[in-house]
Amino acid sequence: MNKADANQADMDHAVEIAERVWWVGHYLPGDVFQCHVYLIENGDQSVLVDPGSALTFAHTLKKIGEVIPFSSIRYFICHHQDPDITGAMGIIDQMISRDDALLVTHWRAAALLKHYDLKHLPFWQVEDHDWKLELEDRTLRFIFTPYMHFPGAFCSFDEKTQVLFSSDIFGGFTEQWNLFAKDESYFESLKPFHEHYMPSRDILQHGLSRMQQYPIRMIAPQHGSIIPEELVDFMFERLKGLECGLYLMVEQDTDVKHLMAMNRMLQQTLEAVMLYRDFGDIAHRLLEATRQILPVSSLEFVVWDNQQLLRFGPADHYHGVIIETPSDLREIFSFNKSGWQEKYGSHYREVEGENHQGARLLLPLFPAHDDACRAVTIMHLEEKTDISDEMDTLLGRMSEPLLAAVERELIYREMEEERNAIYEQSIRDPLTGLFTRHYMRDVVIRMLELHDRDEHSPVVLVMLDIDHFKHINDSYGHMTGDKVLRKVGALLLSQGRRVDVPVRFGGEEFAVFIPSTSPEQACTFAERLRKKVAGLRLKAGGKGFTVTISAGIAAHQQGESLEALINRADAALYQAKEGGRNRVCMATETTLSAK
Repeated sequence: MNKADANQADMDHAVEIAERVWWVGHYLPGDVFQCHVYLIENGDQSVLVDPGSALTFAHTLKKIGEVIPFSSIRYFICHHQDPDITGAMGIIDQMISRDDALLVTHWRAAALLKHYDLKHLPFWQVEDHDWKLELEDRTLRFIFTPYMHFPGAFCSFDEKTQVLFSSDIFGGFTEQWNLFAKDESYFESLKPFHEHYMPSRDILQHGLSRMQQYPIRMIAPQHGSIIPEELVDFMFERLKGLECGLYLMVEQDTDVKHLMAMNRMLQQTLEAVMLYRDFGDIAHRLLEATRQILPVSSLEFVVWDNQQLLRFGPADHYHGVIIETPSDLREIFSFNKSGWQEKYGSHYREVEGENHQGARLLLPLFPAHDDACRAVTIMHLEEKTDISDEMDTLLGRMSEPLLAAVERELIYREMEEERNAIYEQSIRDPLTGLFTRHYMRDVVIRMLELHDRDEHSPVVLVMLDIDHFKHINDSYGHMTGDKVLRKVGALLLSQGRRVDVPVRFGGEEFAVFIPSTSPEQACTFAERLRKKVAGLRLKAGGKGFTVTISAGIAAHQQGESLEALINRADAALYQAKEGGRNRVCMATETTLSAK
């Protein structure tokens, strides 16, 4: 029978779900925790899987009778000892009329099932029989899945039909019950069942990996809906990524939906830290996650780094800006983790918002080695809210991945600063701090190309040379010469604009490429610089001396090459020197050949 037919079948009768495998459970209207019983039809060696509750066994017994006489059942498999699965065993024990009937289970469940005081059903323990049961035409393999949800839990796999009787695993809460899961949306029924019922993700994955060693075509769980072949792989893969162990964070709250929301918030926080590189993306993802639980309007992070405070917030797109220490954070950065817990007894502090607007949750982030607080997560709330003990626990668990994200961002910032420093060293002359000729070529060619396309983007070149520089070196020494070069370089940097490109062209010669300016404005700049240099008062060997410069100016003509522009400015500089030095000369325009 296919799943569509099975879902339309009369549930008051046995339903064959695979070859000689029958559903013989009973549907309880309004019960989200439906329990299933399965019958493997195998002549007088038939098997009843998880006999069920005393509440429903009369219905199960009727359905068994539609397939085989009850006396044909020899094996009664109990995957664990819970009463919804084994409550009927007392009734069954009184009905047994054969001497070879057996209760198949694990020794750990048998230790509890013995308290039913069964008279006619001795235990057949799976671990004592090589984890398999040989039947006439099929073999049942038993798969050990400890702590899912019970220490001795196991599943049963029928090699003939490739049906997995999965016990609690793949069970679900089903408000609108179907015997077979209709589509992938059934995972939403599995999700709450496993998140609170299974102890941990590691335990769940361990059990799932054991099951996947078998060629499963159908999953028949104790609760929820049967999973057909086309959904088996999908459900396995989705369950592998599920976070479990909701009750690990519980102290008072037992609301599964609320715990699921908190678990989802923690999971999304971890995913954001692991998946996203940009700190802003992490913050936005975290904001989405926290809004599921708390009325958070925005998030900020204040971080202590290298004797200064950085704030990462929406105002600066989480890029980080240096700030003064806010008064309500000053004390927090003096605490270590143990001191904080001793004083406040929680992982957070709630304080009034600025100007009494709303409130804020301050979550300090402490390094594992109990040093002083490294950072504070600030959650701006739309309204005051009560923080439960469970929420406090969750905030504490969130603090570790958040601190990891903060520290990673600081490492990236440091790496970026180091890269910038290395880059600056590669493009700057170490003596004067001006750009190198190598950097000049790359940048200035782009400036000239822009002017070639747009006449409103002019570029003017000022070439400078220190007058009688050889005489300075010869008279006062090269160290004094270097001092002069540094002084002139500093004036070039201080007198120019950020968009200008000042270059140490070679020896005592300098160049300044000035974009978006006229030749007249460039001449004004050169004259101002000439006067500043002439006003320097220098000393060497107890003697004072002055320095002067000469300058040549050339405005770039559209279509003119960099070399041609430099040659014209250099010719104007030569003219200034020939004219007596300590002066500025303007180059004449030339007629350019057609392109």
